[in-house]
Amino acid sequence: MKKMKLAVLGMSLLTIVSCSTSAGNGALIGTGAGAALGALAGRLIGGNTKGTLIGTAIGGAVGATTGTLIGKHMDKVKAEAAAQLANAQVESITDANGLSAVRVTFDSGILFQTGKYNLNTSAQNELTNFSSVLKNNTDCSVGILGYTDSTGSEATNQTLSENRANSVKNFLTGTCGVSASQIKNVIGYGENPDYLIKDANGKENLAASRRVEVILYASQAMIDAANAGTLN
Repeated sequence: MKKMKLAVLGMSLLTIVSCSTSAGNGALIGTGAGAALGALAGRLIGGNTKGTLIGTAIGGAVGATTGTLIGKHMDKVKAEAAAQLANAQVESITDANGLSAVRVTFDSGILFQTGKYNLNTSAQNELTNFSSVLKNNTDCSVGILGYTDSTGSEATNQTLSENRANSVKNFLTGTCGVSASQIKNVIGYGENPDYLIKDANGKENLAASRRVEVILYASQAMIDAANAGTLN
């Protein structure tokens, strides 16, 4: 049942995150819409643990120079986020187009009480600091992804993950004043087995599986600026 739900979810998400071409880390990695969509479907359905599933739909080929400029820009975004956050993991990743992106992972234990989706006071302070990064980098599109561990019922975990992701979005856009148009994706994955975090022995790390990830990735405006050579 979980695998069937995952397949349906993956196909529906193609309408949100589909792309036609991709380049990242300075290299052109795709030119055909069919090939790119096939690769993206693999990421959605094929078990890419902790992989990002989002990216701006690109209308034309992205060259090596554009990918390099976006990579350098995202390095600056990563450094700014790391400087603002004391209780989150900040790392460089690759988005669905193969372009550089930044993932900020918040441990749900820091954000919420067990089984709840109301933000703790400390979490509100952390997200307030983080909101300045989003406001300073409006050329970054944002995805917010919620996850749970595998304990409890599947339905409860799905709802909880969605509510937690939306709590983060609502606080950023409401209290912190981040533009709602900047946040392109808010998705709950529940206890999806492809995104559970496991240790070296293959046993689930329950605490690590419970998390909210915020992905900062290249908007079309950033891609256009990189293509024009004006992205700093």
